[in-house]
Amino acid sequence: MGYDIGFLDMEGIRTAVDWARREGWNPGLHDAEAFAAKDPQGFLGLKVDGELVATISLVHYGPPFGFLGFYICRPDHRGRGLGIALWNEALERKPARTIGLDGVKAQQGSYRKSGFELAHENIRHGGLLPAGYAHSDAALTSLSAADAEAIDRFEQDHQLFPAPRQAFLADWLRYDGLALRRHGQIAGYGVVRQCHEGWKVGPLFAANVADAETILRGLLTRVAEGMIFLDTPGTNRAAVDLAVSLGLKPMFETARMYRGPAPDLNTAKVFGMTTFELG
Repeated sequence: MGYDIGFLDMEGIRTAVDWARREGWNPGLHDAEAFAAKDPQGFLGLKVDGELVATISLVHYGPPFGFLGFYICRPDHRGRGLGIALWNEALERKPARTIGLDGVKAQQGSYRKSGFELAHENIRHGGLLPAGYAHSDAALTSLSAADAEAIDRFEQDHQLFPAPRQAFLADWLRYDGLALRRHGQIAGYGVVRQCHEGWKVGPLFAANVADAETILRGLLTRVAEGMIFLDTPGTNRAAVDLAVSLGLKPMFETARMYRGPAPDLNTAKVFGMTTFELG
């Protein structure tokens, strides 16, 4: 079967995000714009007769680190080898020393064939939080794009993300974000965004569960009623216990895998991951 592979424009990226919605991944309403801003050539598409039938993203945070996501083939074109052709092309076109992904657990064997190894599991929790849970604390301050440099420095200092991502954060902080400050220093922060169903909190980074809950309660003063989703690394038992204690139920799990040296991250301070699509 003849096909063409090329970088996706903004319309194509929006299509990839919409396919993710149809797959039940529940992306944010404005994720396409935030993702494209990080790496305009981070999305690839495969077309048959000029029609987009498969997508993948491999977003670079600089040469040392990239993150793979949006690996989707249209149902009516599956089983024809198109997806793996696009996968191989992405890894060839967008090499990085280390590449991460969050994939469905059933596909771990397939990812291992491309050199990816399991680092840990992640669990998406979702549900309705108790009435009156939201609460604003005086130590919380609003974040904006202007705070991206300070937040990026906080993440790198505490080994919360594998690479600097100031450009991404400048766009991500256009969502509702709050920082917990002590003695003028950032002690933790979180972001909440509206999704096709409910609201996702991510990231939620803090030194301990008490700080994480303070930030979470503050973030929820910014949202309307509805489902809340929190993606927790399985290696952080305190994060999982917090989600369960709030009545949030496990929805599904993903496998965090890396090709290349796995980054040394402090997941004990990760109470909510930023996004399964970009790490």
